[in-house]
Amino acid sequence: MNHACITPALLATLTLPMAAPAMADFIGDSHARLELRNHYLNRDFRQDNAPQSKAAEWAQGFTARIESGFTDGALGFGLDALGELGVKLDSSADRRGTGLLPFGRNSLEPADEFSELGLTGKLRASRSVLRLGTLQPTLPVVVYNDTRLLGTTYQGGLLTSQELDGLTINAGRLTKANLRDSSNRDDVGYGAASSDRFDFAGGTYAFTPQLNLSYYYGELDQIYRQQYLGLLHTLPLAGGFSLRSDLRYFDSRGDGAERAGRIDNRNLNGMFTLGHGGHKVSASYQQLSGDSAFPFLNGGDPYVVNLVTYNTYTRADEDSWQLRYDYDLVALGIPGLTFMTRYTDGRHAKAAGVDNGREWERDTDIAYVIQSGPLKNVSLRWRNLTLRSGNGLTTAVDENRLILGYTLALW
Repeated sequence: MNHACITPALLATLTLPMAAPAMADFIGDSHARLELRNHYLNRDFRQDNAPQSKAAEWAQGFTARIESGFTDGALGFGLDALGELGVKLDSSADRRGTGLLPFGRNSLEPADEFSELGLTGKLRASRSVLRLGTLQPTLPVVVYNDTRLLGTTYQGGLLTSQELDGLTINAGRLTKANLRDSSNRDDVGYGAASSDRFDFAGGTYAFTPQLNLSYYYGELDQIYRQQYLGLLHTLPLAGGFSLRSDLRYFDSRGDGAERAGRIDNRNLNGMFTLGHGGHKVSASYQQLSGDSAFPFLNGGDPYVVNLVTYNTYTRADEDSWQLRYDYDLVALGIPGLTFMTRYTDGRHAKAAGVDNGREWERDTDIAYVIQSGPLKNVSLRWRNLTLRSGNGLTTAVDENRLILGYTLALW
């Protein structure tokens, strides 16, 4: 079990005796919850004649979150805690590797359990908050992964400022990462290369409630640096329709010693979604250029529109498109039941020994949240995918995921 690093000065400040009125908001505005996630994943590689024909694991995850308020005064102090525990229910050495459970270097047997404890100190001044310790950022240049049993966490600092109306600024530094299937904190990195720090800064300005523009810069020291520009717009149309436009552009280059090799990538991607009632129809396109794949932090997900259940479509020179349909069955009088299906096709991918690879993925999600009774708010989700590739790429996967979730508010 690991513990977040908080500066001694901050801990000393948080433990100083305070008058009851100063502590009132610290305690009164606090809240806690327990997130339960039961996850079964079955991945079949048999069509690919892979050395491991199948990966299948079943595990239970527990995530406890405690978030304090802030002490009173011009400078408010707070403290958050995050506890994560994963427990093996079924797995074996010949079925490992789903991303649910860790396994050792010397032993291929998946661990019976793994855990993490993280602490985050908070300092608030006016409309700005500085957080130091355990972080789970969701920014264009770093998005933590939460697609398995437990979420990835990072160690570092994050300053969020909203001093100007409509403008949100984020800046910070990350130094360590705890991956979704690990109890260890390792240096931040990309691929097999590691770094002492990942620095980032940027912001989003809302011109109107329907239109905002974002810019971010990220630098993984001695590995890569990345710029992002994004535009998000929602346009109400006649007859109850709406059109949502989500445009994203990344420019990624090598930094310093380029420990992961040469980084040279431009990534233009966007999604357009037409909505009406419970229906949403989406079309997206993603175009990569340059000599390398699109880089993103280990333990995170790429902030791209064609990030789907299994694949990311971020190989060098890869072009991909997606068609997607979502339906919320509340429109038919069945609240809590949702459906999603999509098809994504990628071509012209370059990888080791491959110059014109092709890959496609078909995904289907059916989810239901129980609306009443003793099991109210329990969620059930079935995810099914099929992935095939060719022209030198050799991945073929049939996969099913069953996920049972529940969040219990403790106070």
